[in-house]
Amino acid sequence: MDRHGNDLHLRFRRLMMSEMGVLRWSVVGMAFGLAFGAGSPVVAGAEGPVPATRHAAGLNERLRTLANGADSSGAQATLWQRYRQAPGKWPPFAVASGVRAVELGPLPAVPPVPWHTPQTEALGRLLFFDPRLSGSRQIACATCHDSELGWGDGRRVPYGHDRTLGRRNAMTLLNVAFYSRWSWDGRSASLRKQALRAIANPAEMNADVAASAERLARVAGYGNTFAAAFGSPEVTPERIGTALAAFVRTIVSSPSRFDYFLRGNYARLTDQEIEGLHLFRTRARCMNCHHGPLFSDGLFHHTGLSYYGRRFQDLGRFRVTGEARDRGKFRTPSLRDTRHTGPWMHNGLFNNFQGILRMYNHGISAGRRLRAGEPTLSRLIRPLGLTRRELGSLEAFLNALSRRPRIVRPPELPGMERPPRRTQRTITINTDRTND
Repeated sequence: MDRHGNDLHLRFRRLMMSEMGVLRWSVVGMAFGLAFGAGSPVVAGAEGPVPATRHAAGLNERLRTLANGADSSGAQATLWQRYRQAPGKWPPFAVASGVRAVELGPLPAVPPVPWHTPQTEALGRLLFFDPRLSGSRQIACATCHDSELGWGDGRRVPYGHDRTLGRRNAMTLLNVAFYSRWSWDGRSASLRKQALRAIANPAEMNADVAASAERLARVAGYGNTFAAAFGSPEVTPERIGTALAAFVRTIVSSPSRFDYFLRGNYARLTDQEIEGLHLFRTRARCMNCHHGPLFSDGLFHHTGLSYYGRRFQDLGRFRVTGEARDRGKFRTPSLRDTRHTGPWMHNGLFNNFQGILRMYNHGISAGRRLRAGEPTLSRLIRPLGLTRRELGSLEAFLNALSRRPRIVRPPELPGMERPPRRTQRTITINTDRTND
């Protein structure tokens, strides 16, 4: 047998081994789906699982292609080609029964509301950085939501008034304009009320909001800004909440490489990232909770991280509704810019992104014996069986969703003295020397 024949024989054996492995796992997957039909995956646009005979037919076809001299990676190349076109022509995504998933896509324009104007937005930007809203006059909204830290604070949980440790991670403010409920447990149905809640919370800014409004009303310059925003110079808690909400609605993700890919610039994603996109939409089961332009369903799920009966216990949405079915549930975070918003999860206990992927790959707490009274795991969580290479591809795709948020510098605040220029120059010089 000549060199070409030996090479073809070796490739033939490798393909046989890999394809028969796929065929065996397909049969196992069918049996698993029959045994657990209530939570079995449903492919969008299909009536049921693909029969194993179709895998066998595909194997025969690929063997014929190989015999004609084609490369054995042809099927993978075809997958890349199918994704380098409009999303409507992509392979169908797979979600569990009962999940109403929406195809991935670019962020739309921020929905307009009558109270969000350029004037209320400009006022809100001042208030967002003003520590005089807090009871101590030392804490601003920007203390826990820093544009240089992904609009969080980079900590497991934030420090509040008198260095009080918060109970939950400071959720990023990116894309808050697209949600209908806010906070990890969805306790706020109004973005304006959510802003005032943080000011009044004893563990956060610890202020009487009415007293804060009176304090700002005495600051020269704020009256004109409130008049420009609302038609009169009165400073009220309601106006403060409205202005803050108008500003944070402008905190939106910049287009990522994936967004440019959606626009037709197909060179913006590598082959590995496209494989990760396919896994995200199918076997990795991410689309069950992370779908649509926001990469979040905006709903609440128990993913096994309530730490019931242990340190860090948090029953999540149950604290808001009192409904037993809501124990341990938290809102699905967006995956946009997620590499810049860590540490992750409601408790901020996870600072290793690869570790999170491995945790989901193992099914988190799937199959673990529950403590008495412990909430059951979401039916959407189960072991995935992804290989190390596939996890790497999935992570690569998630990285393509992330772009470092635009930095917003603090504005010059009304009535706030600025340090002398000589002091500013000294600080800059010392900082530069430290960075060297």
